[in-house]
Amino acid sequence: MKIGLFGGTFDPIHIGHLRAAEEIREMFLLDVIYFIPVFIPPHKREKKIADYEDRLNMIRLSIKGNRFMKLSDIEIKRGGISYSYDTIRYFEDKFKDIYFIIGIDAFSEIHTWYRYKDLFYHTNFIVMVRPSNLKHFDLELFPEEIRSHIEIQENGVFKHASGKKIYLKDITQLDISSTRIRYLVENNRSIKYLVPEKVNLFIEKRGLYRK
Repeated sequence: MKIGLFGGTFDPIHIGHLRAAEEIREMFLLDVIYFIPVFIPPHKREKKIADYEDRLNMIRLSIKGNRFMKLSDIEIKRGGISYSYDTIRYFEDKFKDIYFIIGIDAFSEIHTWYRYKDLFYHTNFIVMVRPSNLKHFDLELFPEEIRSHIEIQENGVFKHASGKKIYLKDITQLDISSTRIRYLVENNRSIKYLVPEKVNLFIEKRGLYRK
């Protein structure tokens, strides 16, 4: 099976996340994409985020009925700080063809991640970029320490010495962010059409993101 791993705080999940996942699934003919909400984000330990169960439930409501999208709670089961390396190795034991989905901003900071060099031996990467920027990336995209292990195959496709590939893909950029959604809710403004309606109702019912 070809699977995608889509991690994030998903606080809350929104239409932008879902549309990106759908486009990537279609492009790469993935059998399933796993949404993996982080338990304790390594780079945001001081940031207050919604309860894990609430974030799980919002994802569950968003993908219900979609056989190509599944929810994984592996990071709460494992406990502690959520490191992508550990999650990737967990899925690698079950599936050999893995694609880690990540935004360009996060990828540009990958050198700060736990065991980041090892990640390139265990998963392919799908890096979401803006269409206007696709032609401007070269080896400078990668941390200096691993550039000698990377070769350019074609525009937007790179290959690591391990054989794993890094794909830069232009995905529909919806100007939606979880930060903006939380701000709107906190200020009693509508988030209709920014999140699935069931998520909108869930946020309202649970009183999430209120002052």
